[in-house]
Formats: sequence, C-alpha cells, structure tokens
Amino acid sequence: MSSSSKQDLAAARGGLADSVCRLIADEIALGHFAPGTKLDELMLASRFSVSRTPVREALKQLSIMGLVDCRPNRGSVVSAVSPAKLDQMFEAIGELEASCARHAALRMTQDDQALLLELQQEGRAAMQSQDFNRYDINNLALHNMIIRCSYNQILIDLTVGLRHRVAPFRRTQFRNLERMGESFEEHTVLVDALLAHDAMAAYRQMRVHLQSARSATSRVAPAWSSTSLQTDI
Repeated sequence: MSSSSKQDLAAARGGLADSVCRLIADEIALGHFAPGTKLDELMLASRFSVSRTPVREALKQLSIMGLVDCRPNRGSVVSAVSPAKLDQMFEAIGELEASCARHAALRMTQDDQALLLELQQEGRAAMQSQDFNRYDINNLALHNMIIRCSYNQILIDLTVGLRHRVAPFRRTQFRNLERMGESFEEHTVLVDALLAHDAMAAYRQMRVHLQSARSATSRVAPAWSSTSLQTDI
C-alpha cells in the first residue's frame, strides 16, 4: 500500500472515530448512558454498526473530554458528571466566552466583522430549514469566531479547552426546534453588539446566551436538570 493510501485510510478511520465519539457523547449528554454505565466496546460497535477500532479511539477522545473514565484492564465507564458540576462548567465557560466577546467587540477587524455576518446569515438559513446538525455546526463556528477574535491566546486556549468539555451538552439543546429559534435571536443581539463595538453589551449578552443554553439542556435532557444557576448580571 502506498504512503498516500495509508494516509487516506488513517484519515477515514479518524473521521469514523470522530463520528462515533460524537454519537456516544450525544447519548451521554441526553442521559441515555447514565454516570457509572459501563461502555462495552462490543456493545457500542454493534449499536453504531462499526468495528471495535473506531469505538476504542472514540472512548479515548471521550476520556480526554472528561465524559468517560478509562480504567486499565477494567474497561470504560461514563464519568460521574453531576448537574451541579455541569452548572459550574456552564458558569465558567459563560464567563470565559463573555470575556472573549468583550475583547472581540473592541478588536475585531472589518474582515472579521464581514465573516461574522456571513456566519450569522448561515445560521438563519440553518434555523429556518430546521436542520439540527447544520445549525450545531454553524453555532460552533460562530462561537469559535468570537473566541478567536479576542486576540488573546491565553484566553483562547482556556476557553477552547473548557468548551470542548461542555460541547456535547450544548449540542443537545438544538434537538428542540424552538430552541434553535431562541438561540438565533440571542446570536442576533450578540452580533449587533459586536458590530457596534459595544464591549459591555457583548459581554452581558454572551453570559445570558450561555445561561439560556444551560436551561435548554435541562429541558431536552431532564437527567441534567438543575436550578442553581444565578443570573446576577
């Protein structure tokens, strides 16, 4: 096999592992795999119609994300993420992304603003078509754009690291079609603040947006319901 063919095969396997990782993460975030559940490779391979190799790679990714505990010679189990801990993660990511939004409002270039508008327009199209996956991809791109436009690499690294852990729970909210519309309207207020260089409005709106996302997660996945978050803004 040529080196290029080997690279293509590795890329295909990596893409499959990413897909399986996302599917398992969805099951965990939706509460279908409760904390403490043993994740048997054969069971998962059969459930998702794949071999054990991408399942094994997916479990490694989920371990890095903090969703799964991989124990040598004892298999993998769903991590004990409590609603209280999830509250804390959403509260923390809300503060970090709000800080990114505040800096972005002051530091975005005209090219950045043009791209932000394009992403917002794509979000509108995804919302109107009620396409869950398309809107989720756009939502991730828009938030990543705002994070990047803070132009503070330390803040970016911290925010992206925590966002990676919270992402599966944030993704579940868009299974509620009404939430897609709410999210888009929240994005609209946020984008307007960014374009107006209104740093404080961008900060406040991002915090509100992340708190709304946490509440929406509870509605879609009651296993993670909690009422401890405060909106002290």
